[in-house]
Amino acid sequence: MVLEEVMDLVDKGAMLPLMEEFYTIQGEGFHKGTAAYFVRIGGCDVGCHWCDVKESWNAETHPPTAIEHILSNSKKYSDTIVITGGEPLTWDMGPLTQGLKAQGQHIHIETSGAYPLTGVWDWICLSPKKNKLPVGDIYQKAHELKMIVYNKHDFIFAEEQAAKVSKDCMLYLQPEWSVREKVTPLIVEYVMKHPKWKVSLQTHKYLNIP
Repeated sequence: MVLEEVMDLVDKGAMLPLMEEFYTIQGEGFHKGTAAYFVRIGGCDVGCHWCDVKESWNAETHPPTAIEHILSNSKKYSDTIVITGGEPLTWDMGPLTQGLKAQGQHIHIETSGAYPLTGVWDWICLSPKKNKLPVGDIYQKAHELKMIVYNKHDFIFAEEQAAKVSKDCMLYLQPEWSVREKVTPLIVEYVMKHPKWKVSLQTHKYLNIP
């Protein structure tokens, strides 16, 4: 298949720059502890300095993969599928999610919201970043707001973002892993003073699983 044809299929969401797929336990947020099949899509220009998957940023290093491949693999493992990145909304998620829905699967997304929401989702985990804020109507559609805390100013940013989501959206504060020993006590204290928030930990890292 020639490059021009491939890029046309990528633009349409029929192929996606697949970085990796794996079956594991969801480690974060509302669904922690749940077995899920993760699909990590390459490509992200949000540029968080503490990102633990920087190798996902350059989409060109991850081969365009037909969504039929992803659909076939996912149904072997789990009814719960988590689409993550990178920033998956860089691409049109419509064809992939429609295919997953046709297989009867529950579809979650982990996104910064930096690009318009595409696709059909059972659960939207929105994790806004200061350097590229969410766009469109994703604030009102998010089921879960997950704010990463790297320093004290992040509590201010978290409250600014929480003011934009629906009243039914779950609110989580999660320590950035590299500074967890410093910020976790701050998060515990903050949540006890502001109990609308819950603590999220990256439990998969404590369990030493993907």
